[in-house]
Amino acid sequence: MSAVVASAPGRVNLIGEHTDYNGGLCLPLALPQRTRVTLTPRTDATLQLTSAQEDDSWQGVVEDRPGGWAAYVAGVVHELREDGHDVPGFEAAVDSDVPLGAGLSSSAALECSVATAIAGMLGLDLEDRGVRRRLATACIRAENDYVGAPTGGMDQTVAMLARPGHALLLDFADDSATPVELPLEEAGLVLLVVDTRVSHALTDGSYGDRREESAAAARALGVPSLRNADLGRIEELDDDVLRRRARHVLTENLRVLAAVGALGDRDWDELGRVLDSSHVSMRDDFEISCRELDLAVETAQATGALGARMTGGGFGGSAVALVPSGSVARVEAAVSAAFGDASLATPAYLEATPGAAARLEAGG
Repeated sequence: MSAVVASAPGRVNLIGEHTDYNGGLCLPLALPQRTRVTLTPRTDATLQLTSAQEDDSWQGVVEDRPGGWAAYVAGVVHELREDGHDVPGFEAAVDSDVPLGAGLSSSAALECSVATAIAGMLGLDLEDRGVRRRLATACIRAENDYVGAPTGGMDQTVAMLARPGHALLLDFADDSATPVELPLEEAGLVLLVVDTRVSHALTDGSYGDRREESAAAARALGVPSLRNADLGRIEELDDDVLRRRARHVLTENLRVLAAVGALGDRDWDELGRVLDSSHVSMRDDFEISCRELDLAVETAQATGALGARMTGGGFGGSAVALVPSGSVARVEAAVSAAFGDASLATPAYLEATPGAAARLEAGG
């Protein structure tokens, strides 16, 4: 069999943070930046993995359980085999322009590009939405169970189901995925991503702590997940930390709905206000922001952004700002100057235009 080439996008979350694993709502979009993988089948079970972004390569079998970036590839193979697919060994060459460690889901882009390439290799029908959902689920398990990163399912779901020009309203209570038009260009707006260059690792303790605290809050409220909780009962929680964690999740779900409504009404000022409110909640109630993220958000807000918030898992990574297209250069210059004044590394910037889902590019 000849080589198969597939790619999958990074993502930025417009709003709805740490809600996915709480059965809640979020509104991500796929980025134009993508991870590409070329798979060449082997006649044995060996995986031979290289990446243009990594110094180390890896060769072995899934049972060896590699560490680092190779684990995300091996994890996808393991989970698809667990699902009954006869996945052969292969040589994989990876290349990506999704920023690493920026909170833009480079790991899910890698997983979903590999899963899509394997699907092409096996002749699975990628036009079938059910196939895409099953691939996303396998990628979620690869990250959670094989790699050990306790994330939700937002990243892999949007990578497999995204639609150009749209954000994707994900509801993790009923697993629905609804495209929401994001006509930023016609409104003269840009969704500016500010990569603070503070790398975050989802396998460290902080993200997992928030999952555990959310689960503890749900138990204290007597509900299976915080999606089922009543906002009016949050103040009954005796533990201040659990009260604030639950308040963020429940109010963030409401903010996602408010953002969808603002998009439908083309009310960009309201959307900006919702983004601002989300950042305050993540900073104060969920405590996942950091000095650099706060500085990026506050500077963007002060120099022309309609609204701004940190995005992603937190503890580093990126912020997003809704900026009039004529003000982008001014906002970037102001943020860079603020970081320089604070003796921080200069951020990187990209404009988030809603891109396409994972796809085959050759072979299959």
